[in-house]
Amino acid sequence: MQGFINREALLTTISSRKATFYSRSRSALWTKGETSNNFINVSDIFLDCDRDSIIYFGKPDGPTCHTGSETCYYTSVDDFLNSPEVDVNKLALTTLYSLESTIHQRKEELSSSPSGKPSWTKRLLINDKLLCSKIREEADELCRTLEENEDNSRTASEMADLLYHAMVLLACREVKVEDVLQVLRLRFVKSGIEEKSSRKQ
Repeated sequence: MQGFINREALLTTISSRKATFYSRSRSALWTKGETSNNFINVSDIFLDCDRDSIIYFGKPDGPTCHTGSETCYYTSVDDFLNSPEVDVNKLALTTLYSLESTIHQRKEELSSSPSGKPSWTKRLLINDKLLCSKIREEADELCRTLEENEDNSRTASEMADLLYHAMVLLACREVKVEDVLQVLRLRFVKSGIEEKSSRKQ
């Protein structure tokens, strides 16, 4: 992966042996893995000849990229030029993991700087009743698009609302999107009826 650092981020990396960077948008240090637990355990650090670039060498505890990929550099230029269409599966995963990352950032901000008017995501994170009522509301509105034969764009919009609110609930419960996807993958190998009957009562 690639990130920006400053002197303090480098010193923190050296002392903690965890890859630490500097967020220019938040003007704050951040350690890779602080929300996902996919830390990069740094074993060595190298400077380039001009001393304006640094490489951390380390062993990651999990996927390095927020998309769930082992590396952020998974798109071949040759493949992209030969097939300029965006890989739909990768785009979908990137969108989900980016949303998950944003929600977790809002959750962190609640504990670090709780003052000020909270965003909608923060309001949901601190109010279980509000969150659950919104999930029920959005699920009902999604069903209505089928029952009332609304256009497809309306269905997509309501599904987006439901998915967003459901992912906030996942963050409240400390459940990752990857955990949900893994459950779905395991269900591919058995019928829906068989899978449902195998669940614990």
